[in-house]
Amino acid sequence: MDGTTDRDGGTAWRRIADRLAQAIARGEYRPGDTLPASVVLAEQHGVHRHTVRQAFRHLADQGLVTVSRGRGTQVIAPRVPYPIGRRVSMRANFGKLGIEASSRMLSAMGVEGEAETCRALGLAAGSRLWRVEGLSLADSVPMGTGTHWLSAERFPDFDRAFRDAGASITAAFKIYGITDYVRLSTRLTARLADEREAELLGIVPEAAVMVSTAIDALPDLTPIHLVSSVFAGERMEMVIEPFKE
Repeated sequence: MDGTTDRDGGTAWRRIADRLAQAIARGEYRPGDTLPASVVLAEQHGVHRHTVRQAFRHLADQGLVTVSRGRGTQVIAPRVPYPIGRRVSMRANFGKLGIEASSRMLSAMGVEGEAETCRALGLAAGSRLWRVEGLSLADSVPMGTGTHWLSAERFPDFDRAFRDAGASITAAFKIYGITDYVRLSTRLTARLADEREAELLGIVPEAAVMVSTAIDALPDLTPIHLVSSVFAGERMEMVIEPFKE
């Protein structure tokens, strides 16, 4: 057999992919498990190993596995849908799905704001800003890491407030009397993870990540917060819901 089609005319790689997908659905392979090597499956199915690799790529496109050199083809948990609406709170969003969310503060420092960041926050170029890094987790699995920018004048001692609030922006804002805020904009792009991001998120270097740059504001639309986040593409999917609170 040439590895392209079965005797009955079906596509070999698709048949292999479907069988593996069904095995994953039945729980024969669970998140974190490694599928048999392509050479093993090729021998079992009487096809070339490139045919099996094509099946692996299809499963990866379906969000069922990750394929990486050195780690093989691993089953992953279904991507978590993350709604982006007028109000965005990771803990609230995950809570609605029955997922326990938590955060950790990685670093905090006062810096001189770059012109573009200050402009986004409605501040003069060079204004003093807080630059705060955090890591977000869902059921203890790293989902994303974010860098937050806020006015140092408006939010004195924000490093302490953020830490005391369990690295929750929403909880930290309440310390300053801000009980409600809205999402002004979210810009989404994609790229490959660098080494630090891969280490923080527990993914392989150069795995696909989603990059979100968002601005939050008071209900009167005064900008107060800019956050640039990097999410593990294999674990998250963004759901745009413009009318969702």
